Amino acid sequence: MLIDPRPETPRRAADTVSGAVALGATANVIMQLARPAVGYGVVESRVDRGNLMLHPLHRLRTTSTYLSVTMLGSGRDVRDYRRAVGRSHARVRSTDASPVAYDAFDRELQMWVAGCLVRAFEDTWALLVGRPGAWLPDEVYRECAPLGTGLQVRPEQWPPDRAAFERWWDGQLEHVHLDETLRNYLWGLADQEFLPAPLRPVLAPSSRFLTAGFLREPFRSLMGFDWSGDDQERFETTMRRIGTVLNRAPGAIRRFPYNAFLADVRLRRALGMPLV
Repeated sequence: MLIDPRPETPRRAADTVSGAVALGATANVIMQLARPAVGYGVVESRVDRGNLMLHPLHRLRTTSTYLSVTMLGSGRDVRDYRRAVGRSHARVRSTDASPVAYDAFDRELQMWVAGCLVRAFEDTWALLVGRPGAWLPDEVYRECAPLGTGLQVRPEQWPPDRAAFERWWDGQLEHVHLDETLRNYLWGLADQEFLPAPLRPVLAPSSRFLTAGFLREPFRSLMGFDWSGDDQERFETTMRRIGTVLNRAPGAIRRFPYNAFLADVRLRRALGMPLV
């Protein structure tokens, strides 16, 4: 049974899971794909079902389910989903024509993606409680390791505490770079180009605002977002107000839709349906 947290200090990794994490999803994808070997693995992927631009709802389900099983699920949930994801990842490899070499089973690249996901949960939690930039307690941070070890990241790869994670992160930033191909692809995500045309003018401004707000440097500058001190204040105020509502809600409501995605993967397993 999940324990509802005191808003100020999460006691478990599961306490950082809320629907608000989805608000920063595009920003987090930008951070992940700003490492070219990850970015081109997505842009050139031959797995059409996982292509966000072609199948946005399917990609939303599979990504959200991974977050659900690693942060809320059991060991069996993680193992079963790892096998399902592995079958898709087996096809994600660079070719001779690719501008950079990549392989979806590369543990270093998987660790980078997992590190970005840690940032997603930590940054969202900190913004919701009005403490932008706050770190998760070491014991909570260590519980986030399945975000990486849920795939092929080895336990010893996971930095042992939050300060070690920060040092690892700073060292990884030297690998971050956006060329024109990747930047154009990521602007397409920020502008919601995968949505039906009538919805884009309505939703794109909010998407750009939330994306720029959740982006850390140097990613915001690499994308070319204009962002002022007033923008930052408005963003933090918006997130704090959302947090005021969410932190008063029952745990099941606060964790939606991630608890629903976990229930979905368990139902699919029981019915013998594909998990991915």
